[in-house]
Amino acid sequence: MNIVVLGSGTSSGVPTIGCPCEVCHSLDPRDNRTRPSILIEHEGRNIVVDTTPDFRAQVLREHVGHVDAILFTHAHADHILGFDDIRPFNGIQGAKIPVYASEQTLDALRRIFSYVFDNVSRNTYIPKIDTHDHRGEAFDLFGLQVLPIPLLHGSQPIYGYRIGAFAYLTDHSEIPEPSMEMLRGLDVLFLDALRYRPHPTHSTVETALCNIQRLQPKRAFFTHICHDLPHEATDASLPQNVRLAYDGLRVSVRE
Repeated sequence: MNIVVLGSGTSSGVPTIGCPCEVCHSLDPRDNRTRPSILIEHEGRNIVVDTTPDFRAQVLREHVGHVDAILFTHAHADHILGFDDIRPFNGIQGAKIPVYASEQTLDALRRIFSYVFDNVSRNTYIPKIDTHDHRGEAFDLFGLQVLPIPLLHGSQPIYGYRIGAFAYLTDHSEIPEPSMEMLRGLDVLFLDALRYRPHPTHSTVETALCNIQRLQPKRAFFTHICHDLPHEATDASLPQNVRLAYDGLRVSVRE
């Protein structure tokens, strides 16, 4: 299984509009962070986690030719607003795309993209999907067991996902204790580390490192990164098995 980082940035992306800071004007391409999403490649299947406002540019950059399923973590704008851009994949594949999320997230998609769900005949091209409420329970996807991981994003419950020896946790301020027990024995862990300073709805670098120390994954990558963390300098300060993710990063997961 391979993980491709489609986007590693925070909700405003990096560079941040109008910001004069050094990271926003960095010449290091790893400091250019689009909104957070990943692609999971497994035995010829492509599974996307979240369709960000940058989704079209991300899949073009990575030459993604098909999308076989989409997992949503939650319904904030930086995670869903590229949803309409799945339409070309419907055309290429000639089939609906299965979408997995909590009922709360599916309800938000129905409100925001009502034209996808209202069964009104239109002379236009809309996304074609099959929705699945995972109810927080493990499910099979192309022979993979996908385990939703409950997280807290401030006071809002959201989900990360574990697939085999890999887990992806974005946009969390807290990993509840029962979820910590679901994250043992990982090869690769992606987790939120927005910045050094505290934030009410996101994990800090310090908190993320504490969680890594507890969970002991073989490798860990920070994502949902803001412009407070220059890539090269931050990487140099981290433990050897912990790195910042960056757009375009590819990671192989050992079973």
